[in-house]
Amino acid sequence: MNAASSLHAKRERERLGALARLQTLDTLAEPIFERVTRVAALVMGVPYSAVTLLDQHHARFTSHFGLPSCELPRDDSLCAHTLASTELMEVLDLAGDPRFVDHPMVAGHPGLRFYAGAPLVTSDGHHLGSLNVLDSRRRARLSLTEREALIALAQITVELIETRLARSAGEIARQMVESAPVAVLYADITGKIIYANALTAAMLGTHPLELIGRPAESLLPRWHEEVATLAQDTGASTHHASEARHAAGWTIPVELTLSSCKLGEQIGGYGIVMRDESAQRALERENAEAHAFLDTIIDHLPAMLFVKDSATGRYLLTNRAGEELMGRPREEMIGRTARELYPACGSAYEEQDRAALASPRSEQRFENEFTRPDGRRVSLRTTRIVLDGPDRPAQYLLGLSEDVTEVRRAEAEILRLAHFDSLTGLVNRHSYVDRLNELMASGTELALLAIDLDRFKSVNDQFGHVTGDLVLAAVGERLQGLIEPTDLVARAGGDEFIVLVIGDAPAARARAVAEAVVAAMAQPFPTPMGTAHLGASVGIVLAPTHAATTSELRHCGDVALYQAKSSGRGAICFYHPSLDEAARDRRALELDLRAAMERGEITLMYQPVLRVDTGAMASAEALARWTHPTRGPIRPDLFIAIAEESGLIVPLGRMLLRQACVDAASWPDHLAVAVNLSPVQFHAGDVYDTVIAALADSGLPPHRLKLEVTENVVMHDVERTFVELERLRAAGIKILMDDFGTGYSSLSYFERFPFDKVKIDQSFVRGLDTSRAAGAIIKAIVGLGEALGMAIVAEGVETCAQRDALVLAGCTHLQGYLFSRPVSSATIAALGAAGPGARSLAA
Repeated sequence: MNAASSLHAKRERERLGALARLQTLDTLAEPIFERVTRVAALVMGVPYSAVTLLDQHHARFTSHFGLPSCELPRDDSLCAHTLASTELMEVLDLAGDPRFVDHPMVAGHPGLRFYAGAPLVTSDGHHLGSLNVLDSRRRARLSLTEREALIALAQITVELIETRLARSAGEIARQMVESAPVAVLYADITGKIIYANALTAAMLGTHPLELIGRPAESLLPRWHEEVATLAQDTGASTHHASEARHAAGWTIPVELTLSSCKLGEQIGGYGIVMRDESAQRALERENAEAHAFLDTIIDHLPAMLFVKDSATGRYLLTNRAGEELMGRPREEMIGRTARELYPACGSAYEEQDRAALASPRSEQRFENEFTRPDGRRVSLRTTRIVLDGPDRPAQYLLGLSEDVTEVRRAEAEILRLAHFDSLTGLVNRHSYVDRLNELMASGTELALLAIDLDRFKSVNDQFGHVTGDLVLAAVGERLQGLIEPTDLVARAGGDEFIVLVIGDAPAARARAVAEAVVAAMAQPFPTPMGTAHLGASVGIVLAPTHAATTSELRHCGDVALYQAKSSGRGAICFYHPSLDEAARDRRALELDLRAAMERGEITLMYQPVLRVDTGAMASAEALARWTHPTRGPIRPDLFIAIAEESGLIVPLGRMLLRQACVDAASWPDHLAVAVNLSPVQFHAGDVYDTVIAALADSGLPPHRLKLEVTENVVMHDVERTFVELERLRAAGIKILMDDFGTGYSSLSYFERFPFDKVKIDQSFVRGLDTSRAAGAIIKAIVGLGEALGMAIVAEGVETCAQRDALVLAGCTHLQGYLFSRPVSSATIAALGAAGPGARSLAA
């Protein structure tokens, strides 16, 4: 390649580079270029014009007038010939020019004939193409004026091409500023606003045109201060929080960027960018309020919340509950580790922290015993949760510690109640049976002591159930003190207790323990309401001697205890197989009693009660009798006790009461009949109706019926009992206190209810011959009766000496074998008709 060719190639490369830099190819036609080509066509008086640019291979119409869009090979382009010269090129007849005769736009449509092209040369001398005017007819040469006009338009086109990028950049900048999410203003050096975008106007509540020409200080109250700060600043801009004034008068918090704009070395004005911070400030307030609210919630959580750095183990946060729970202010905890805070248990806490961090589960739960600085022990249940942080995964360890001391104490109490009696603290029935099952299954030798308290019901009745509970607790304490550590004491229920004597020689030890129990229960029980007196009956059974299973052993214990109670208070009874026979015999007797009642085999005998002053019979006490077809006469105390235990006493008492009223109705009018009421019968709830029905059926006047009640009847339910007695008394029936002095009598009973008579128990009468105390008690009872206007009946009189002593003491009525054994109703009727001579009926 010669020098000329190299130079040409270089210039071509530079030309194409200029085209690329100016970005005129491959762009859409712009309206301003379209106007240039239109003007050119009009000025030249031609139908066609175009701005044609040449790249390496093509000629393209950047804008055109009268011609369709067109792209031709560069070699076929008419204007390609202008690249060789900076002068305007004219072709008067294209069809006659060999260079263009075959050109498609000459040979074909639109059949061009005339061409004039002014080269487009940039300010740095690069040929881009040409501004062409064309005609489909031949023309004369352009005039000088036309040539100058076409060259001028070509120069204008070049200037437009060269300034196009700047115009585009400016338009882009304008559009960006207008669409920017911030307010943008420009003020000149005097502070006058010469530009404001739409967002500025919207922010300040006005129109952009209303802002133009206004002083910046009217919009920015601190304008002069901010300009002064900018002047002092070494940088070209400042960025800070400020305020803008709304058209309505209020101020808007803004984030302000103020920049100086230079023209050469001088400041020509100021660029102002503002961001409305109202929402941000509101959000910050909301965030602050949310943080404060969250802090309040955290601080008022009922459980301890803490946060640790997982790497150092140091506490970063804790709440008020944490202070209270751990017994120290949070200031002492923040920044320290568990090992530093709690030397005794801190290492265990840190081990739990490591376990939580190593676990794949999101949370771990642990429970610990913790001793506070004040010495109080608490049970803590802590849930640890691993949290990612801004600096690294698993950066934090969050913990929630709950004080479960009371929960654990309640669980322990529930467990204790499940196995121990809440009143006495002894093993309860369920647990004692479980323990007994274990011992029996293992073949362990033991003795079971079944203990029943004597007179405990009277304590409840006399002092109330609260005092009764105190006594039961004291009983449990005494029993616990009588056994070895290997033994077991349980409360089986009510006033029944069990002692299991386990270990060496249980049979031999059982007797000693039983005697100790009886002695301990015989000691007084002081209570706030008074001193209670009890006793105990004990039944003893041995395993495996007497029984091989738990149920058999318990049955044998019940049998032995029943026998002990039947033998009298404070008795101890070892089980013997014969006792089972007695129990079976008693159950058989109960069946026979039911049958006897159905057949009417329970009859009544009557024992006279005599007046001391006249010797005449005043009344007769009805006494139940039962003669068994094979056993013969059955003791009244036996079958009455069986009736009470089995519930037969209510129908039996109803039947005997009616029979007594029927019999008494046949006696002389001055004779009354006395009928005993069992406590069970009285508290069945229908005594009044039963008595009224018996009187109605028999026709016996109410004043001829005397009802005898024992202290046990009254003590069972004092208030209810006196209500019932008052109803009976109001009906005209006489009420007697029977067996007075044998129980826990309360003199207040006589204050509450005026008994018609009081009967002295025969045990005091029999003691007259041997006991000075018996005589003193009888005199006291007589004195009480005289003071309260009550008649005094002494029963069980069997000797003349007893009779004389009772008369001397002041008794008003006497009853006993000395005067008459129980007799039939007919005999009572005859004796009543015989008058005072009945005293001669001594046995």
